[in-house]
Amino acid sequence: MKQVVIVGAGPTGATLALLLVKWGIKVKLIEASRDFQRLFRGEGLMPSGLDALEQMGLLELIADISHQSIDAWDFLLSGKSLFRVNEPIEKNGQPCTTVSQPHLLSAIIEQAQDYPQFEFIQGEAVKDLVQGLKRVNGVKLASGQEIMADLIIAADGRNSVIRNKAGIELTKLHSSIDILWFKLDSGALSKSENTFYSIIKGRDAFGLFRASSGKFHIGWGLHADDDYDWKETDWAQKLAETAPPWLAKHIETHGASLTKPMHLSVVVGRCDRWFCPGLLLLGDAVHPMSPIRAQGINMAFRDAIVAANHLIPLLIQPEINCDRIDKVLPLIQQEREREIICIQQLQGQEMAQAELLHKSAFLRWGARTFAPIIRPGIRASWLRRQRQLRQGVTKVRLSI
Repeated sequence: MKQVVIVGAGPTGATLALLLVKWGIKVKLIEASRDFQRLFRGEGLMPSGLDALEQMGLLELIADISHQSIDAWDFLLSGKSLFRVNEPIEKNGQPCTTVSQPHLLSAIIEQAQDYPQFEFIQGEAVKDLVQGLKRVNGVKLASGQEIMADLIIAADGRNSVIRNKAGIELTKLHSSIDILWFKLDSGALSKSENTFYSIIKGRDAFGLFRASSGKFHIGWGLHADDDYDWKETDWAQKLAETAPPWLAKHIETHGASLTKPMHLSVVVGRCDRWFCPGLLLLGDAVHPMSPIRAQGINMAFRDAIVAANHLIPLLIQPEINCDRIDKVLPLIQQEREREIICIQQLQGQEMAQAELLHKSAFLRWGARTFAPIIRPGIRASWLRRQRQLRQGVTKVRLSI
């Protein structure tokens, strides 16, 4: 029986492991963290991600864990709405949904553990690859234990150890912004409409939405040319000063619940090569995404489906040599790369517009002054980008 080792039990690794074991393929899933409660995990499921979960038979899990639908998107400039879009954007479509990723991952792995050919190794870090003469043959854990496999799949995130050990280079794309992440009690607003607000005032901007936990999540744009020390800033005061009056009052009332800022260093890029003999990279390990529209988790599920379509027909065969496995790895990259490039370009366009507003007082004045005139055009432009960011660029269907 062929054995696959998957490094990283995030959205890519967990779902792909489940798809493989359902077909009787032996899988060892290795996760360095002792639990899934990381400081930050993307929660936003676009229709593309919800569709992928449905195809994998996992959509019903959402009903049993914390989740929140987004009701609308509202873009505020100096306290006034530039434009607003209600969810779902598409006729008869699905609204974007936030979900507790730790609970979702736990539920997926719990399903995989029903299969005897699945083993979950948690709290063990992979430190190196076991290299043969012509291909990767396994992984070495921090404990010194070596685990051999017919195929290693690296799904260990944007700082992938496996990618570095394999000598596969990540080409970083330009990103001039980091994120400071906060949580805030929603208080009396917990029952209100769940609108995703993009709030701009002067050179400052942040996004706010009510997450699956019921708390407000806040992402503050941190620019290289900002003239303040974010570590010494009174953030309850600064957020209130940037917010519209109704939100400023809420922040002032619940300021004691505001968490300390968590600095998220934004890494965006992709590898020219997703594989080498015996090794395949997927998800953020090979194409870390911008936080714009929460594409990381959605692209991860779609990566898992495409990889499963190509790998399962080979791995279930009683007699299959490793050369045939290696020959299918480029096909996975070819099928997924076009969508990843396009989505990163769309994210870049949104980031570039945010940068223009940040740098140009004249542009902010013009947008605020002429909002009634330019609103239809800006709204239409935004909607055109969202359709691909929400639905995906290519057709991804689970065919096995």
